[in-house]
Amino acid sequence: MLVWGVFIAFIILFLALDLGVFNRTPHVIKTKEAAIWTSIWITVALGFSGIIFWLFSEGLVDNPTNLTPENAVLKYITGYLIELSLSIDNVFVIAVIFSSFAIPQKYQHEVLFWGILGAIVFRALMIFFGVALINKFDWIIYVFGAFLLFTAFRMLTHKESEFDPKKSKVFRYVKKLFPISYKMDGDKFFIKRMGIRAATPLFVALIIIELTDILFALDSIPAILAITSDPFIVFSSNILAILGLRSMYFLVSRMLTKFRYINYSLVIILAFVGIKMLLTHNVEIPEWLSLGVIGISLAGGVIASLIIPDSSNTPTKED
Repeated sequence: MLVWGVFIAFIILFLALDLGVFNRTPHVIKTKEAAIWTSIWITVALGFSGIIFWLFSEGLVDNPTNLTPENAVLKYITGYLIELSLSIDNVFVIAVIFSSFAIPQKYQHEVLFWGILGAIVFRALMIFFGVALINKFDWIIYVFGAFLLFTAFRMLTHKESEFDPKKSKVFRYVKKLFPISYKMDGDKFFIKRMGIRAATPLFVALIIIELTDILFALDSIPAILAITSDPFIVFSSNILAILGLRSMYFLVSRMLTKFRYINYSLVIILAFVGIKMLLTHNVEIPEWLSLGVIGISLAGGVIASLIIPDSSNTPTKED
């Protein structure tokens, strides 16, 4: 429990420094700043693999699945990469939400901060119950595997359509709970309008981002549980990936149109993890293979996006 306490205290400390010191004054996150912070968080997350090795070597953390230190590190890195890669879809949805509610760029970081804080709490609960289910009911892993395969198929066959947050059920539900003002007042989540306390677009965007993250977690949590059911590895890899999502958003959201084929990478990753879950009691797939499939899939999606011409931008003869 001491290790868990120290890890959570570290997360809380950094979040406090983030909003209270580094980003006390709302400002537009430029690409250079986003790239620096993304690099820092990736370095922290990968560096944490050394701590994972030390904790499991010294027996300082519970090891219910009897992992060797080397295996624990491989599973941690694989879980981290899965969560990071599946966050790409989340980035796209967040960008649409901000655009729909006309959230100024200088306030987007604060909305993401509170969104990430809520996501940590919800992810922790989902991981706790997910691990408990797998440990109590062996067959539940087949349910998770089938769900991931279904998600991969849906992602592959789903026709692209414009997502309009203002037409979503979540937005209609929020309107029933709070009066909504369509005017901004700095970084305030609520304002008084004609004596009535009303939610600003910042608060509405925050709620929709929070709930969509829960939906995305329905994919990512089972995917990580396919790698390991060790609660500390699942939690730490997931949370460190989420913490890096804020800076990654400001970096990746500006390049989404360039990476047209990245969705196919996600389909391959989800399908592979789903199959791994279905075969878990019959075939042992080594962690280096899982890591390789994830890395090659992501690299393939990026390379294909860069070298294959975008037909939608190809000029016609009439042009």
